[in-house]
Amino acid sequence: MIFHAIGLMSGTSVDGLDICHASFEKNSVGKWNHHILHAETLPYSDVWEGKLRNSIQLNPEELLALHSEYGFYLGEKVKDFIDKYSLEQIDLIASHGHTVFHQPKRKFTLQIGDGRAIKILNPIPVVYDFRSQDVLMGGNGAPLVPIGDELLFSEYDACLNLGGFSNISFKKEHERVAFDICPVNIVLNKFARELGKNFDENGDSARIGKVNSEILSSLNSLKFYAENPPKSLGIEWVNQNVSPLLIGEKPENILATFTEHAAFQIAETFRQNQLKKILFTGGGTYNSFLIEKIRSKTTAEILVPDKNLIDYKEALIFALMGVLKMNHETNVLSSATGSSRDHSSGIVV
Repeated sequence: MIFHAIGLMSGTSVDGLDICHASFEKNSVGKWNHHILHAETLPYSDVWEGKLRNSIQLNPEELLALHSEYGFYLGEKVKDFIDKYSLEQIDLIASHGHTVFHQPKRKFTLQIGDGRAIKILNPIPVVYDFRSQDVLMGGNGAPLVPIGDELLFSEYDACLNLGGFSNISFKKEHERVAFDICPVNIVLNKFARELGKNFDENGDSARIGKVNSEILSSLNSLKFYAENPPKSLGIEWVNQNVSPLLIGEKPENILATFTEHAAFQIAETFRQNQLKKILFTGGGTYNSFLIEKIRSKTTAEILVPDKNLIDYKEALIFALMGVLKMNHETNVLSSATGSSRDHSSGIVV
């Protein structure tokens, strides 16, 4: 049976809403085949970018209002997408939402964008809130994409995503493990904005900056990097642990230093786990200076796929997670998140 699903993803870098329409079919040996049929990124307006970026500062009443408002925003964008491509056969919409809080050790995570609002504007089953159940079960609620890496991309030794944070998944002793490696675009984009840019295109500003060895040493000494997986990162961790180390330095030097830091941590992860063939996706894959830095520090083969997969792999996998949920199949791996068991997560409306 072929399933058609729409996946929605809004990342921590707040650069836009990814919408991916894909088909999925399970073959005779239990592996899922997929095809990305239509996909696009809708950049946020300055107003919406500001709302999402500042959501962590809102009081409870304002946050609940934004949860509803953003749900209707998602619903409107999906409706426009369906109309634009004249889509008739959609089995479900799977929405990640936009992360505001992520504190798994305190048993909560919050992705705003009420799925019921999406459903009101689109009379199609909606699956949303994929992370909360895992956190309640003792997991990190992240990373979730390893289920897609396992079912769709198992021919690679590892899958690396370069987004707001870098995260990786790979097979180890017959289990798929996954974890966040380090912040990437959530820091780089912030300091690119200080230079009047939305992001550091190709890493050009980092390339002309000077690495601050003292800051680099402090970054690499953060205790998170010595912890064993499963482990995950959030904006709160960056604000508490990273931001104080970057005060008082020129933006281009911070970009150079943090690029060096991210490249080191990523390459070190490859080395420690003896990974040889790695699929790279996510917006950071376009940062040619970062990729150069990683290549210079590893002998692993870095494989960069076509633009659709670079840009929409996460939205694709959330669409798959929705399909798995609707079929009562596992869509979260405890080996990746640290929860008490594999489970099928998400609220269906």
